[in-house]
Amino acid sequence: MTIHKTYTLSEATKKLESYCAYQERCHKEVVDKLHLMRMIPEAIDEIVVHLIDTNYLNEERFAKSFARGKFNIKKWGRKRITLELKQRNISRFNIKTAMEEIDNTSYLETFDILANKRLAQITETNLLKKRKKLAEYLLYRGWERDLVYSKIRELIP
Repeated sequence: MTIHKTYTLSEATKKLESYCAYQERCHKEVVDKLHLMRMIPEAIDEIVVHLIDTNYLNEERFAKSFARGKFNIKKWGRKRITLELKQRNISRFNIKTAMEEIDNTSYLETFDILANKRLAQITETNLLKKRKKLAEYLLYRGWERDLVYSKIRELIP
């Protein structure tokens, strides 16, 4: 039998303050963490309200930070970022706000660089298969279909 550590309300609150201070979190992550800590629903509600009131937890700030990070570091497209935010139960308004963090010019430049870089890595000689590999790569990363297919037509005539 496993013995789980139990937390008082103040211990759990301090632990979650540190958890949120370390990096931006969404409500879902915080609630999941509290469930893992075996906190009762009333305590979870109280801690979440405290974290929001003290600005440890801010969903708009999380969404903006998430969108910037995934675009700048992982080179994800808007569709993938939006999907990931939806899976974290982020509101439509906050998703829209987060998407505004991505500058359209740098978005298209990044897409162009990514497509060219990937194309250079594909060793396939069959043009159809080459197009398919490039399309799958870019679509998986969440780039819009119309962008992907027009870029493929441009790069692999």
